[in-house]
Amino acid sequence: MNEGRKVYFGISKGKIVGQEVSEQTLKSISQKIRQRIKPEISPKIKILEIKGKTIIEVKIKEGDNKPYYLDGIAYKRVGTENVVVPSEELERIILEKRKRYFDSEICEEASLEDIDDEKVRWFLRKAKVERDLDVDENTPVEEALRRLKLIKDGKLTNSAVLLFGRRLKDFFIQAEVICARFKGTKAIKPFIDMKVFSGDIIDQVDKALNFVLEHIPMAAWLVPGEIERREKYEYPPDAVKEAIVNAIVHRDYSSTGNVQVRVFDDRIEIWNPGRLPEGWTVEKLKEEHDSIPKNPLIANQFFLIKLIEKWGTGTNDMINECINWGLPEPEFGFTGTSLVVTFRKAKLSEEILQALRLNERQKKAWEYVLINKKITNEDYRGLFPNISGETARLDFIDLVNKDILKKVGRTKGVYYILSPKLSPIYLQKSKIEGHTEDKKT
Repeated sequence: MNEGRKVYFGISKGKIVGQEVSEQTLKSISQKIRQRIKPEISPKIKILEIKGKTIIEVKIKEGDNKPYYLDGIAYKRVGTENVVVPSEELERIILEKRKRYFDSEICEEASLEDIDDEKVRWFLRKAKVERDLDVDENTPVEEALRRLKLIKDGKLTNSAVLLFGRRLKDFFIQAEVICARFKGTKAIKPFIDMKVFSGDIIDQVDKALNFVLEHIPMAAWLVPGEIERREKYEYPPDAVKEAIVNAIVHRDYSSTGNVQVRVFDDRIEIWNPGRLPEGWTVEKLKEEHDSIPKNPLIANQFFLIKLIEKWGTGTNDMINECINWGLPEPEFGFTGTSLVVTFRKAKLSEEILQALRLNERQKKAWEYVLINKKITNEDYRGLFPNISGETARLDFIDLVNKDILKKVGRTKGVYYILSPKLSPIYLQKSKIEGHTEDKKT
């Protein structure tokens, strides 16, 4: 393994002259390196005492994410000089880089002793049940990993360690999921709760999902004619799990960023350090699209235990889950360094509820439709047996006029569903700013 190179501050023309060292000096060196060199690298900085004088050692390992640019220009070392990389050579480096995948590269420091044998056997059992994998659970671990294509040239690949490593942080400090429950709607301290999951990436899925489920409420309601209450989570667990799986499987593991799960009062965000395939936009995620995994080996293992499919349907499944749950479609965004999936609540904010002047019965009707997809006049009077038919009719007229519900059918077959115009943005603009439309029911 190439150990990279070292740069020293406090040495001039081969002589130790010393360097004044402060917290600001060290911070400035680190910041300058991160700001001027792209893709970003993480230097190791040490303070050394030699012959009674202080010097600073900056060590930079050879990176896997070549080419690297200093102020937008790629250089290489030729003898004692730094020369600009010729355009044809730069093109060759980029083409070679595109043929390589992080998950299939060798993890030089790892050995079979770093692999959790029991986790491998669990995986083989699970893959046998889910996809009829033809590798017996009692197969020696080395042979099993070889048959799964997780060993290359007799050495463990990065994906073998990510999937089955005992101590993931010994090899990939960035390969963790950070989960936080924020108070309110902004990502600011203090946290209500915060956890970091750094076990193998299969375990990270369940741990991150459980964190979310611990911090979102259950919606409960009574159905006319039934004694027991019905309950379900405020967000569809399958859609949230799909977003977490996608972030873990498709993230850029060469990035120093982490997968983040952010839970707010009004939404959930899943952050994935990475980029879309070349030529894609976030809008493509809402259409039919191919599966182009960033980490094919990892994706294949997740496929074998049925955590993903290979049809590029994951984002469409999320959309359908949210719609069937009575929620807005998830939002897909790109920050420039991370892909972000956002799930939003369908409940109206207190500000909007106040502006719309809904009574308590109407709020209950709204919640009922979220769960049951529709409501009839009979359902409504079952929830509120003491109201008259005229009161129920007037309540529904008001809900339709305010674009909360939509009337479907005529006479005896009438029922109400969520209005297609129902969205926080529409309600904010059209109702709070005073825009109204007259409708007839």
